[in-house]
Amino acid sequence: MPAPVLVVVHPSGTRSRVTIENVPFSIGRSADNSLVLRDNRASRNHARIVFEDGGYFVEDLQSRHGLFVNGEPATRHRLANSDKIDFGFQDSYRLIFTIGDLELSRIMDQISAPASSAPGNLAKLRALVEVARALQSSLSTHDVLTAVVDAALAVTSAERGFLLLRRDAELDVAVARDQNGLPLTSTELRVPTSVINRALKTRRELLSMSFDPLEQQGVRPEMSVAALELRSVVCVPLIRIRTGGSLDTVVSSVNDTIGLLYMDSRQSPADLSVGNREILQTLALEASTILENARLMEEERTKQRLEQELDIARVIQSGLLPRELPSTGWFRAAGSSIASHAVGGDYFDVRAVRDDLYTIVIADVSGKGVSSALLASLLQGAFLLAAEGAIEIEQAMARINHYMNERTRGEKYATVVYCTMERSGLLRWSNAGHPTPFVVRANSEPILLDTTGMPIGLLGIAQFGVESMQLQPGDKVVLYSDGLSEAESAAGEFFDKKVLRNAIAALAGGSCTDLHNGLMSAVREFTEGSELTDDITLLVLEYAG
Repeated sequence: MPAPVLVVVHPSGTRSRVTIENVPFSIGRSADNSLVLRDNRASRNHARIVFEDGGYFVEDLQSRHGLFVNGEPATRHRLANSDKIDFGFQDSYRLIFTIGDLELSRIMDQISAPASSAPGNLAKLRALVEVARALQSSLSTHDVLTAVVDAALAVTSAERGFLLLRRDAELDVAVARDQNGLPLTSTELRVPTSVINRALKTRRELLSMSFDPLEQQGVRPEMSVAALELRSVVCVPLIRIRTGGSLDTVVSSVNDTIGLLYMDSRQSPADLSVGNREILQTLALEASTILENARLMEEERTKQRLEQELDIARVIQSGLLPRELPSTGWFRAAGSSIASHAVGGDYFDVRAVRDDLYTIVIADVSGKGVSSALLASLLQGAFLLAAEGAIEIEQAMARINHYMNERTRGEKYATVVYCTMERSGLLRWSNAGHPTPFVVRANSEPILLDTTGMPIGLLGIAQFGVESMQLQPGDKVVLYSDGLSEAESAAGEFFDKKVLRNAIAALAGGSCTDLHNGLMSAVREFTEGSELTDDITLLVLEYAG
């Protein structure tokens, strides 16, 4: 059996071909899949294709939105040629299953079929365009554009053809061919590109300059059509094409041209009968689509490279979090940080300064993405140095605030809770605009720890107060970022302080690990697995006494 192929129709409208070389062939959002769907609505492991009983089957892997084949829901479906696979939501990926080159053979048969009329020739040309599109993933853009120029020469019986692309305000020759399919040099285009560019700006439709004197275009008399020994000149503008999210093709403003097809003849005028004009315009549209698809594919490659770099950054950032938290002795802790993007602006740290003293910090940098992650790493280093130097809380907060404000000029800030816990149970903290932590005691209402200052980085002269509280054996301190309290359910409700307080009260009797795990489970159940809109960081401290 020929190797099966998936034609991948991207949300942008571009197409690519993926050969199913190994089975099972996994499909989903996670980067370790055989085919990665870069759509947050897709499940991490959405579906897979397996080979059984001499055929290929597609199976749903209990995905959130389900699997559809030819518009019908399916949990397991035996695939046939040209089956269409969708993933349960609009304006996303579509896969077309093909066995080898059956579809391509069908198109080639159509091209080879005899035709005795102009409509038949037009159908053959359109089929040729489909071949160019189907082969786009295996041929370079230059090869496909060359095929377009060759087809235009064949249609018009012109002798030379040039495809010119706009570079800033000028036109550059991208493809140059003669009627025999041989390459030409760009210098063989004797008509100045400035003249062609001027004509392109004044007329947007099919341009025919048969025997028109180029002197009217502002060219010297010796550069006229007659002087250049040209019987005819034909130009077809290439209009920028945009592909919509619903796979609809949109033609942009007629003023937004990206180049043109230029053809000329010295011996006989070009054939510009009505049918041929339509074909030329179809070819120009196809060339425009190819160029736009090439641009989108380059953007996709750039995006993939960026995502690979972000994956590396995510691994590095996760490695900066504490590898182990104390689980025995007088001080214990449990925590986690989940980034809503590849990298996040949240972090936490727990450091043993002495046997009888721990420093704890939790921070949330404003914004999302790489800039916030870099600043979070900077803050982590700053607080690490403060902990190692045993600097007092108020002094450390003031220094870091001044440094951050000086570097970011107030454009970025961070909310921070920085605290220390002693073996005696004395808790001292400074809260710079961060969500207020809870102190959890068995059989009593959770106690809120007050905010003592504004976020760090906003004002260089800001001051940060320090509060203290005596903990009792068994007390736990819950610190969290606003990503937890603002986690949203499918109904649009938030996991706010009231919901959080109730969840904490229900779990108050357990250890710090039990409380942490219970709260994270409560958030996941509340959001029903929805995509995160903000980083979620949760840290639970326990004073064992």
